[in-house]
Amino acid sequence: MIYQLITGLIQKALEVELIEAADQIYVRNQVMSLLELETFPDEEVEPYEDSIPNLVEKMILYAVRHEVIEDVFDDKEILAANIMNCFVPRPSVVNAVFNQKYQDSPEAATDYFYNLSKNNNYIQINRIAKNISYKVETAYGVMDITINLSKPEKDPEQIKREREMKQTVNYPKCLLCKENEGYSGRTGHPARANHRIIHVPLSGQNWFFQYSPYVYYNEHCIVFSEEHRNMKIDRSAFERLLEFADKFPHYFIGSNADLPIVGGSILSHDHYQGGCYEFGMTRAEDLFTFELKSYPEIKASVLNWPMSVIRLRGTKKASLLEAGDKILQTWKGYSDELADVFAFTGETPHNTITPIARKRDGCFELDLVLRNNRTTDEHPLGIFHPHADVHHIKKENIGLIEVMGLAVLPPRLLDELAEIKKFLLGVSSHVEAYHQEWADQIQAEYGTLSDSEQAEVILREELGKKFVKVLQDAGVLKERGAFERFINKLNK
Repeated sequence: MIYQLITGLIQKALEVELIEAADQIYVRNQVMSLLELETFPDEEVEPYEDSIPNLVEKMILYAVRHEVIEDVFDDKEILAANIMNCFVPRPSVVNAVFNQKYQDSPEAATDYFYNLSKNNNYIQINRIAKNISYKVETAYGVMDITINLSKPEKDPEQIKREREMKQTVNYPKCLLCKENEGYSGRTGHPARANHRIIHVPLSGQNWFFQYSPYVYYNEHCIVFSEEHRNMKIDRSAFERLLEFADKFPHYFIGSNADLPIVGGSILSHDHYQGGCYEFGMTRAEDLFTFELKSYPEIKASVLNWPMSVIRLRGTKKASLLEAGDKILQTWKGYSDELADVFAFTGETPHNTITPIARKRDGCFELDLVLRNNRTTDEHPLGIFHPHADVHHIKKENIGLIEVMGLAVLPPRLLDELAEIKKFLLGVSSHVEAYHQEWADQIQAEYGTLSDSEQAEVILREELGKKFVKVLQDAGVLKERGAFERFINKLNK
């Protein structure tokens, strides 16, 4: 069986052009070494037909059964990545091919790299397929809902290892450092042997481009600094975002904010996220337009969106950059007692921006989402953060992806929503206490339902409304008058 799996994997790698015919014996020997096999049958071996991820999973099962590795999460991940690394070109070759294809078009280059990252099993296709994803119509247009089930459960032995391990190794410094490329991994740090990155210089600095191993949307990419340094939203960040959007006009590119609570999950390494996807916020229409007196060539507007978004449109990157920086610097020092917005507590700053750049119809767009991370006794997790009444759905930070209209919800909701659905159908159920008020409200509006599909549709719509409330809570200027006061400040 193992020889059939190896032959099948080589056959699949040939089909998707990971390797060429001349590589077969070399690759086979490399995989055999990892599986501690010393010989291969002389007679022809029939290839096992399956997908690359499934073939690798079966090889890992073989390795555990034959005690090549222990039945521990990290050991299995490391072997899987090392097997696929046998099929992946060196970084210099990947970059050379990417740059060659870029001469044809930016799309050809990213298509090549995205397919490579999927075919070499770096992007975890099998695990991503477990996610529950759908779209729901809301008062602000279509939102994306994802219940994230792709992150694998760690086994008890893995958890024990991590607890017992003394954290003395500081290499790579974090999950985004360039030193992850080709790194085998260790207990507590993921395997990256089959990982490749593309050098994309931005504003005279070395930046790198990769895909997320757990893509939340089409071609979900990460662009990160060569230097391991903290996230920073400033003029230089806007300059890099606009430059990237110019180089890859089929992609959007954005950044998490750079302060706790309103920032993303990794604030210790300067990075952006992008991809080939149109979010609800991209499609949002203008709530109203306004004039930026110092930049008459720029069309400025406030979007009809549950968060506080200013959109700048223009054909010249330089003026967009200047206008964006003016808004950022003004916002960083801006307070409005009527809107409960204060820029500082003592010397602690609260105001920052979540920026997104794109190129559309030959015009640059820079979306600036105003953020504030101040806390109070009433809202200890943040005034402009999901409030307590929506924590049963979403308690975590609202980062770039959620800002744009994609809810990434915790895996616990899969079973919890199933129980609420039973409750709505009048079937015996166990609704968690923190969901009960919500479930009662839905039942009061729709009554006891008899159709399972109808219950599913209603539950999804109500979840969409909850996500809109999450975003509204995170919006800092909640009425037009508050926006107009800030705009007046900009135009002074």
